Amino acid sequence: MKLNKTLSLAVVAGAMMVYSCGGSGSKTETTTSTPAPAPAKEMTPEEKHKDNPDFVNGLALVKQSDCPSCHMVDRKIVGPSYGDVSEKYEITDENVERLASHVINGNVGVWGEIPMPAHPALSKEDAELMVKYVLLLKK
Repeated sequence: MKLNKTLSLAVVAGAMMVYSCGGSGSKTETTTSTPAPAPAKEMTPEEKHKDNPDFVNGLALVKQSDCPSCHMVDRKIVGPSYGDVSEKYEITDENVERLASHVINGNVGVWGEIPMPAHPALSKEDAELMVKYVLLLKK
């Protein structure tokens, strides 16, 4: 009888241990996880500068000009892309003035041997707005 009592206690203790440790595995657990936040969408230059008059007016002047025949925003055609120009030059008064002069007077050698034609009919103010638009495309 002492053996039966000891055996019974051992069985009960084992059952309690199995139950408290998760039992036979038939019990399912539900876990909830918080989804990772979506990566922040990078704003395009148009979205970023939509209220900047230099950007808006410069873009309008560029679209009206012959600039798109040699330049694109993200791809080199004849001349460098606007994106490449914006990465090379900081937006400073000195750079805006220098690049506007290149647009008006023409230039060669900065981006290779193909010359940038002169645009003498373009006013200094318009050329500077166009250059500011290009430089604001910096990523």
